[in-house]
Amino acid sequence: MSRLYDTVEPSVIDEDMLQRAVEEQGPKEEAGKLAKAEGIDFNDVTNLRLDFKNILKIDNLWEFTNLVKLQLDNNIIEKIEGMELLVNLVWLDLSFNNIEVIEGLGTLTKLQDLTVYNNRISRIENMDNLKDLQVLSIGNNQLTELENLVYLRKFKKLKTLNATGNPFCENVETYKQYVVAYLSHLEFLDYRLIDEQSKVAAKEIYAMPIDEIIHNEEAEERKQKENEIKQKELQIHTKAYVEYLDGSSLFDSMYAEDSDGQRLNEMPGVDELLAGFKEKFLGVCQKIFEYGLSENEKRQAEVNQFWECVEEAKTENKEAGMKIIGTFFEERKRVLAELGTITDNQVIDDKIEAYQSQINELWDKLMSLELQLVDQLEDVIKDFERNMQEMVSTFLENVKAHLTQCRDLENMHHERMMEISIVTLEKVIKNELDDEITEELRMLFVDKDTIIGAVSSSHDLHLLKIDNKEDDIETRIKNWLSAMMEKIRNEEEIKRNRVRVVEINHQIDHFKEEIDNLDFLQGP
Repeated sequence: MSRLYDTVEPSVIDEDMLQRAVEEQGPKEEAGKLAKAEGIDFNDVTNLRLDFKNILKIDNLWEFTNLVKLQLDNNIIEKIEGMELLVNLVWLDLSFNNIEVIEGLGTLTKLQDLTVYNNRISRIENMDNLKDLQVLSIGNNQLTELENLVYLRKFKKLKTLNATGNPFCENVETYKQYVVAYLSHLEFLDYRLIDEQSKVAAKEIYAMPIDEIIHNEEAEERKQKENEIKQKELQIHTKAYVEYLDGSSLFDSMYAEDSDGQRLNEMPGVDELLAGFKEKFLGVCQKIFEYGLSENEKRQAEVNQFWECVEEAKTENKEAGMKIIGTFFEERKRVLAELGTITDNQVIDDKIEAYQSQINELWDKLMSLELQLVDQLEDVIKDFERNMQEMVSTFLENVKAHLTQCRDLENMHHERMMEISIVTLEKVIKNELDDEITEELRMLFVDKDTIIGAVSSSHDLHLLKIDNKEDDIETRIKNWLSAMMEKIRNEEEIKRNRVRVVEINHQIDHFKEEIDNLDFLQGP
């Protein structure tokens, strides 16, 4: 598969090559001269041909973010790379190169037509994100396993496949039947239309293995949907700051790094105690979880109501402004009509002066209306922030109260564990538990100080985990509220106000320029 020009010095995709390619493919004659003189922004280029350039490495294409079609065929490229930012690419030709692995296409989610014909590819892979792929040309490569084609079943939009010239095509009949059977959504194979008779015949031959594949695919699809549902639920739970509190996550975390606690749980008589402790602990966590979800719904309802109030205020203000401008346009139309019929310069000057006063009055009215809206929105924002702060404070108070219950349960459990530990120590000293405890557990019962230290250390670690959960919930919800209010004030309202002031001034300037130029024939 080597090229005649492989012995030539490899070319580099640099600024000069790209500039020449863009100019060669850009507008011609006068338009081309103008474009060349002014310079062409690579970001504006949608089609680019870099074929027959003896290119070894794909590089320096990061500016072509709006590229739709890219030709890199007939080069000496060895690796697919450097195209991460070409996210708008629809058509890509990498044929007649030295590529061995399909890779580097993860961000090209809009790709519909991919050609890697005549390379050194031995496996179809790494294309999972190409959901819109419709045409794939991968002929004249080194594909040996027909089973690898099953990978293409995931591309439901794939209608055209060219795979001829690969080793697995040696038995043409088997190859075609296999492809038609397993890729039933194909319409064209190796540039030929697949007729219905061929589909039926192929399906009969491979009925059993295909049924198994379909069964597995359906099972995988169900699993994927279940995972998606779980992820969506987790997102809701996380947004409510109570993720995993509907299970044993917090309880398990208390013992995850507590090696002493794990060993102490092996003491005789602890099983029943631990089971009761866990049941009550998880009951409190479940209450926090349910309360968190309920409060999250209330917060979201408050947020939605706030934005409805904002939109309502803006709509009413806009309608009032349009009414004022509509009245002005009527007056403008009358004034301009009169000016067109008056010949006395003094009268014209008086009319223009009066009209300019009306323009200034219009500016005053529109700016007053905008200031009125600013004040109105400021009041709405203040009320919203006050309500949200109260909701967050109430939420945190209740969560802390529940977590205090968890601490109380831990304290009571700690006291019982301490009592059992002392009793167990006495029995160990008397050699009454030789067959009932492990050697690792026995190491904690050296003396009273050691066992008390182990129980206390376990207790402190458990309390720390509860404290960390409380701190995490408090920090996250406060950060959420702070970020939201910051965005509302600085990004939403200030930006809106600036845009509106610019619009008003631009409109007033237009009216003033119009009368200054005596452009009486222009309509509103």
